[in-house]
Amino acid sequence: MSMPLPDPPATLAIGYASESPATLLERPDTLAVLGFGACDLPDDARALRVGLAAPDGDARVECWRTSGAVRAGRDGDLRWSSDGTHLFFACELDEHAHGGIDAAAEHAYARIGALVGESSTPHLLRLWNYLDAINLGDGDDERYRLFCSGRARGMRAHPRDGYPAATAIGRHDGVRVLQVYGLAARTPGTPVENPRQTSAWRYPRQYGPTAPTFARGMRDGDGHLLISGTAAVVGHASRHDENLRAQLDETIENLRSLLAQAGSRTPLGRGSMLKVYVRDPADADSVRTQLRERCPDIAQPLFLAGDICRRELLVEIDGTHRLA
Repeated sequence: MSMPLPDPPATLAIGYASESPATLLERPDTLAVLGFGACDLPDDARALRVGLAAPDGDARVECWRTSGAVRAGRDGDLRWSSDGTHLFFACELDEHAHGGIDAAAEHAYARIGALVGESSTPHLLRLWNYLDAINLGDGDDERYRLFCSGRARGMRAHPRDGYPAATAIGRHDGVRVLQVYGLAARTPGTPVENPRQTSAWRYPRQYGPTAPTFARGMRDGDGHLLISGTAAVVGHASRHDENLRAQLDETIENLRSLLAQAGSRTPLGRGSMLKVYVRDPADADSVRTQLRERCPDIAQPLFLAGDICRRELLVEIDGTHRLA
């Protein structure tokens, strides 16, 4: 007797859309819709509003679309959707209800690890972390350092096949809710490190008791490089304190180095979908102009006002890039 063939793997496309979230979520191929700032989203497990505003009033949303049939649901404080090849998940936790940002991060990552590990898509590819006042606190009491410690404890609760790509950005909204969302897949990705930068998990003690746990980038099964939050860090040190233009130049060099390491046959800008985080919303226009000068083929990035994980850094970029 012949055995039934497995379903072919679904393909995933991530892009920005100007259509309303309600229209996008009516489509059966929509895996996730991410809105920003004051964006109004339907009550749908596939939808998440991130509390970061676009300083230029950009009303686009991020939409993940798939070639497979999508199922979606909720599991306590988690929401998820899956096409059998890819898994979108999101977790929002009130920090006070969990005893602070470190305990909230530990709980979130333990829950995410359990959800992903028990699914048919057990390989973490990409994570985004958004929390209020990321730089508040001194020394090891800084909220970002506390978040890193909690995240690491939560991740240790579950086996993994390497660190995923990741971003951590501070919101300005005063809402002490930790937002974590991400992408997992049926097959593992390929982590990519940047030779210009020390791997994050090897940072020395001066950056906190627990080093950040992420890869600089991740090659997925759809021909993309998933780019982690990238800033003006060379080795493990920040460069060009308070010099926005020099920091952006250094960030672009880091992105180009990462793409080269991933074997990209297309330059930065061509086939890139980027988010640009600026600490000062007033810097968005000058950063946009400089990006166009350095990367003339770049599509319109989404600019968001948010704090970078190091106080001296003014700009950070993440996104996806088609490698061929």
